[in-house]
Amino acid sequence: MLLTVIAFIVALGVLIAVHEYGHYRVAVACGVKVLRFSVGFGKPLLRWQPKGSPTEFVIGAFPLGGYVRMLDEREAPVDAHERHLSFNAKPLRSRAAIVAAGPAANLLLAVLLYAAVNWMGVEEPKAVLASPVPGSVAQKAGLQGGELVLEAALGNEESEPVRSFEDLRWLLTRGALDGTDVRLQVQPSPGAPQRQMVLELAQFDAREADAQLFRKIGIVGPWTRPVLGEVVQGGPAQRAGLRQGDLIVRLGATNVVDGQQLRELIRASVSGGVAVSQPWRIERGGQTLTLDVLPDLHSEPSGPVGRVGAFVGAQPEFVTVRHGPLEGLWNGVVRTWEVSALTLRMMGRMVIGEASLKNLSGPLTIADYAGRSASMGLTQYLVFLALISVSLGVLNLLPLPVLDGGHLMYYLWEGVTGKGVSDAWMERLQRGGVAVLLLMMSIALFNDITRLFG
Repeated sequence: MLLTVIAFIVALGVLIAVHEYGHYRVAVACGVKVLRFSVGFGKPLLRWQPKGSPTEFVIGAFPLGGYVRMLDEREAPVDAHERHLSFNAKPLRSRAAIVAAGPAANLLLAVLLYAAVNWMGVEEPKAVLASPVPGSVAQKAGLQGGELVLEAALGNEESEPVRSFEDLRWLLTRGALDGTDVRLQVQPSPGAPQRQMVLELAQFDAREADAQLFRKIGIVGPWTRPVLGEVVQGGPAQRAGLRQGDLIVRLGATNVVDGQQLRELIRASVSGGVAVSQPWRIERGGQTLTLDVLPDLHSEPSGPVGRVGAFVGAQPEFVTVRHGPLEGLWNGVVRTWEVSALTLRMMGRMVIGEASLKNLSGPLTIADYAGRSASMGLTQYLVFLALISVSLGVLNLLPLPVLDGGHLMYYLWEGVTGKGVSDAWMERLQRGGVAVLLLMMSIALFNDITRLFG
């Protein structure tokens, strides 16, 4: 819990500070007097003003945001001798650059974070596929589990090497949201001839792109040995006599080949809403044992599923993915562009009803992911920061009046018509923007509570 709180606060502090610094740095470069640079709102916890600087720097008590207060005649009277230093007196191009600099700073940060991860190298699961989910797109395509994915491509694009399972997950996400088939070049087993397989995602309903996305595609995780990990005290597995390290070779009448298949068989140990006891054949210390296991029932939106109270599946095989200086930087640019484009498409589809609003996440989910990524190591935390930085940059570019994108929309109108938006219209648009933003925040918070506590 403490790690989650610290990771969340650090993430917010870094992302907000970078965003506001973008506004601040360009404002100073354009000759605007900056009165206050604040990370956080509310009562100042810390404040200082460098010698010879007109700017007061503040850290506020409430960390969900920040602001840069500039000299502006629309907010307070400005002495005549300082009018040339006010924001409103600057030409349109300068005002637009100052406003756009915040989101641009977040996108630049994402590029650098992705590049840093590429340079440092990250341990990722090898792209060996687990057994596909029954009835899924992957199973219908002929995948059986154990295939090594060598190359992949969207639609008719040229195939690219797949370095890790995370590369494959990213490609599948793009394919599902774009409604584009994914071609895979796989090797069923070491030394076997390669085969090309097609996952038909062109007819995939983008509204299904929710937390269950990969279950519907059928590729949930990398291949793992069907070994039990930590066993929960007092859970069904312990009550049945199962132990950590047991290798499961058969469940009921089905031979078990990997951890994913074992998880699916456990989930399906339900009949008529009642958990079903089945014999498990296991190997332990060179001996073969048979134990009867009765799972507990767990409710999910799709219906009741079985749980045994044990970590199922060994660690997958890992590979180190590392890039050179220029390649790593370029891949950071490409990944930032792809995540930005994907985020915009997803938002657009939610607006027109082609994607579920359940995809919106709020501060509780972000805090949860911050803690999880931090617990997994520095590189995973940096990837998390990059993803949230992209989201913050893209969100602020949306044409909502209360966001940076809304102000850019005003400046576009001014550039086309030669006159600014009237005060009356400005007030109406601001009220509408606040209402839309509050609605989005309410939905995101509801989704958070449902995910974490539902």
